[in-house]
Parts: sequence; structure tokens; C-alpha cells
Amino acid sequence: MDKLSKPAGAALRVLVLGGGGFIGRHAVGALLAQGMTVEVGSRHPSRLARRLPAEAHACGRRAVHFEHLLTPEAWLPSLQDVDVVVNCVGILRQRGRETYQRVHHLAPAALAEACRRSGQRLVHVSALGLQAPMRSGFLRSKADGELALRRSGANCCIVRPSLLDAERGGYGAAWIRRVARWPVHALPADAAGLIAALDVRDLGEALAGLARRPRLDHGGRPCEFELGGGQAMSLRDYLAALRSLHSRRPALPVQVPGWLARLASHACDLLHVTPFSFGHWELLRRDNLPLHNDLPALLGRAPRPVAGIAPAQGMLAPGLPAPGVQPQRA
Repeated sequence: MDKLSKPAGAALRVLVLGGGGFIGRHAVGALLAQGMTVEVGSRHPSRLARRLPAEAHACGRRAVHFEHLLTPEAWLPSLQDVDVVVNCVGILRQRGRETYQRVHHLAPAALAEACRRSGQRLVHVSALGLQAPMRSGFLRSKADGELALRRSGANCCIVRPSLLDAERGGYGAAWIRRVARWPVHALPADAAGLIAALDVRDLGEALAGLARRPRLDHGGRPCEFELGGGQAMSLRDYLAALRSLHSRRPALPVQVPGWLARLASHACDLLHVTPFSFGHWELLRRDNLPLHNDLPALLGRAPRPVAGIAPAQGMLAPGLPAPGVQPQRA
């Protein structure tokens, strides 16, 4: 049967790759809330019980190792009996055969071709900030993966979320909230860009909505969606807002020379400590905002306020490009 059509009343069957991760488990919860049947793909399916929401414990589980799935033929067994694939897999740092190019580029390219052959739709989660010159291997591999999807001819879309926030969970989000509580905020002097932090629950809901669409491409090319929260602000202001949730006393901001921040990013990459990386250092030096914030249209409502930050000046209005960014797509 054509994957674009389902018998009346039949629930869509969705495979969420990286379903035990920060983005993936919120996608799983949103898909289930919208009445879809979910299969969870993970490197370690036996460890998912403590990560997935309670309502997802009955979901089917599939072992998926991106570093080995580099051809369409390798993917086809994992795609059996599913209508849609939502790819939430990403790595912050390389480990052994789990390289940026394998996980972010080669495996998604093979996945897109497998989906094209067998008729599945593919929702691919990427990242903002890939249109500018990049030196980070993390960012370059993400861009390479997007290019492969554009060339695939698959019925797929690319989703680029902004910085993600959550009260609990998520290595990066939890670390930022912890740092925000400190009485001193060390900020790279060249971190001049604006961010629009996004509640991860909104991202999960947006991914679930996209999974329901019968077409995710336009004229044979993937539709591309850039998602951000309701307000554009500097890293300094964002940390200050997070700290205000716990203390009335503002933190002391201390500027760290750009060269030292870059050196620290390389050290963090080498030692695998903190989420701060060379890629993050690159992104902080320029605005990392949606060219066009597609989130309100996907949700049918305004984004959730992040960390109690009410929308104010600098709000990313639906349908308008972000401040300081030229309205053109890659």
C-alpha cells in the first residue's frame, strides 16, 4: 500500500530515531498524544524505560546504530511497517566510529534514499546557523546532511530548531540553567549574537504535526522549517532571565576574551567536559535566529514563554525575519 495513504481510521505508525534523547522523547510524547503509533529507535533499547515518558513504555523498540547504517540497504529492515520516520539523532562529540560525518551526513543520506525507495516520509531534525561559513566539524556535517536530503528526491523535510530549553532533562539545557544560577556569569567577549530559546515541548509538538502531513517536499525538494521561541535576546540577557527565576540578586557578568573562549571550547571538545564546544563558540559570534519563524504556523499558536520570559521587545513575530538576518533561504 502507498505510504501516502492509510485506511480510514488507521493510526499512522511513526519510527522516532533517537527516541530516548532530549528531542526524541518529547517527539514520542507528542506523537502519542496525537493518536499515532510509535516505534522508538535507539542505540540501547533496553535502557529506554527510565528515559521515556510513562505513556511510551508500551511502544515498540528497535536497535539503531547510525555509524553502521551507511547504505540504503542497511536501513530497509529498520523501516518495515512504518509510515513516517522522525530523525532526532545527533551527537555533540565524536566517539570511535560515531563520527560527525557518519551520524549527521552519511547515515541520514542513506536513510533518505531508503525512505524514497520504500515510500516512507522523513522528518529530519537539523540545526540553525548552517548558512554562514563554518569551521566546526559538527556544523559542517549537519550542512552536508541537509545537502544530501535536498538531493535525495525523498518525501522529506528539514527542521532547524533554535537553542532548546526545558525545566528538566537535556544535557545542554540543564547545564545552561545550572550556570545561570551562579553568582558570576563568564561570557565570551565576542558572543555578540542573538538567540531565541525554544521550549522543547513546542518542538516535539511541531514534529508530530509535520509527521501527519502527506507531503513534506515541494517540487521534489524538502520543505525547510526554522523554529525559534518568542523573543530574541543576547546570551547575557538569557542567562540573567534564567537566574532571576531563583534569585533577585543579578549575577556579575565577566567578559572572557574571545581567544580564551575559543581555546576553552577546544579543551571541552578534547576532554568531553561540559556541552560547550567549538561549534557553539562559532554560533555565539553571530545571530542564531530563524530566517522566518515557522513555529507559530506549525503550532497554530504563539510559542510557550521560555523560563518565564514574557515576550517583549525583540519578539520574533510570526512571518517576519529575525533582527539582523537577511530574509533568504539556503
